[in-house]
Amino acid sequence: MTVTPAPTPAAHTTPLRFGYGTNGLTDLRLDDALALLAGLGYDGVGLTLDHMHLDPLAPGLAARTRHVGRRLSKLGLGVTIETGARYVLDPRRKHGPSLLDPDPAARAARAGLLLTAVRVAADLGARAVHCFSGVTPAGTPPDLAWQRLRESLGPVIEAAATAGVPLAVEPEPGHLLATLADFHHLRRALGDPSSLGLTLDIGHCQCLEPSSPADCVREAAPWLRHVQIEDMRRGVHEHLPFGDGEIDFPPVLEALAATGYQGLTVVELPRHSHAGPELAARSIDFLRKAQPAGAGSALPAGGARC
Repeated sequence: MTVTPAPTPAAHTTPLRFGYGTNGLTDLRLDDALALLAGLGYDGVGLTLDHMHLDPLAPGLAARTRHVGRRLSKLGLGVTIETGARYVLDPRRKHGPSLLDPDPAARAARAGLLLTAVRVAADLGARAVHCFSGVTPAGTPPDLAWQRLRESLGPVIEAAATAGVPLAVEPEPGHLLATLADFHHLRRALGDPSSLGLTLDIGHCQCLEPSSPADCVREAAPWLRHVQIEDMRRGVHEHLPFGDGEIDFPPVLEALAATGYQGLTVVELPRHSHAGPELAARSIDFLRKAQPAGAGSALPAGGARC
């Protein structure tokens, strides 16, 4: 990894707000994970709805959501809702069913999960709901896949507009919607709804976008609703701890601070839960050192929230 000195910030920058994804803390109870992040000085959490953390399919979701809301408020943590749980809908198919599934009932099940996520997000005062398209099923023509995606997302986008919580679609390597260009294709095809935004994963930019990660941030700025961050190598879709990949982070964070983005920038290490607490501590330290001067959060380094 190349590291340059943190650049001098632009005249007007927005304080960066860092979070950590609960999909990288699956060995911890949710209450314990939230307390850990608050104690490390994180500003928020990317909460993946899954069987171990606010199960979206188990009974009593409203009451459990209220408990999480009280916990977040007490700890001073912001939240975004993530919907990338691997097996929450189907114990045999990773991320199945998708919004592109040939079976209409299966597509409806995925859309139903997103509608639940919108309700949870509204109840928690979340900044955004994250989602992705899914992998195109074998033998499905591209035009049909895009049609299914548009039709599946329509009710979710309407619900998001009503709830006042943007839906933030993530370009995901290997999926139908894999790049920033694909996001813009969907956005235009849907008529550019105001409740549809973008989840930008900085590692994915390094992996496959033609522009640098910092340029991707600048290009995506008008549509940014959620940001995920981790290290990665060109052409390899593997989420890595900071320092294990190729990304030069100070220019990326400078670009992000200069956009005026006010949401969370969430560390995304879903395959590292075995070392989650250690990596959460290392990640916030790395990000603080890499961010431009004057773009830090309102909390001093190491300051706990209560």
